Amino acid sequence: MNYIYYPGCSLEGTAREYDLSVRAIMTAADVELHTLADWTCCGASAAHATSHLLSLALPARNLALAEGMDAAEDILVPCSACYLNLQTAACLKDHNTRRHINSVIGEEGLHWNGTGRVRHLLDVLSTDVGPECFRDRVEKPLSNLVIAPYYGCQCLRPFAVFDDPETPRSMEPLIEALGATVFHWDMGGKCCGAANMNTKTDVGIALVGAILNAATGADAILTVCPMCQMNLEAYQNKISRYYDKPLQITILYLPQLIGLALGITEKDLGLHLNLAVTESFREKLKSA
Repeated sequence: MNYIYYPGCSLEGTAREYDLSVRAIMTAADVELHTLADWTCCGASAAHATSHLLSLALPARNLALAEGMDAAEDILVPCSACYLNLQTAACLKDHNTRRHINSVIGEEGLHWNGTGRVRHLLDVLSTDVGPECFRDRVEKPLSNLVIAPYYGCQCLRPFAVFDDPETPRSMEPLIEALGATVFHWDMGGKCCGAANMNTKTDVGIALVGAILNAATGADAILTVCPMCQMNLEAYQNKISRYYDKPLQITILYLPQLIGLALGITEKDLGLHLNLAVTESFREKLKSA
């Protein structure tokens, strides 16, 4: 299996561990990633507030670059915000807007045909690679760990391509293939507040606090989104003080957990870059 790989800005900065772990487990699964040459920011959430055209032209530029590499290969996107933006552009049907976008990116000799297929990492792992691929490669079964899958919003909404946004389940077979136990809860598809943690702190604390509190009894929460990861791991002490109860829990990216079960080193998975890895989790990991 081969994919054009769009890492996006976060995976080269605050979510470096996500990029490291994605590349590590894909290598272990014999999946080839061809990094998109000359990729640029997808616009994240800022472009929408600046210009509707810019919010479409930025992801469309990357889609045009991908078509130039190999129009037959799917575009694999780990970041949920990037996935949402690229998918929004890919699904654009308005011909006038598409012509306008092509006039913009045509300034650098690019043309977007709209043939690329955008895929979220979770979609690829759960449907293309599949749980059995990882089950066959497990070197360290995680049988003593209870894992809560957290999907967030943007990989599921508004494009319900590979899972049910209200009751997502696509991570569960992957977790079970590693030998771990799935922590069943109803918070997997709930919003973490996104940028509200910075702009409307009380709202962010309430949303993240509800998720952390609901995960009581799990050893770790798994994410597939850099924004979700940051919100869930960076503010645990502040939220614990706010609720006057300990709400510290390990927060991992899905490919990090997969990599641990495959025997990939913590360094290669970037575990040292995580902000929330508890001692109790490390002890259980040692005894796995």
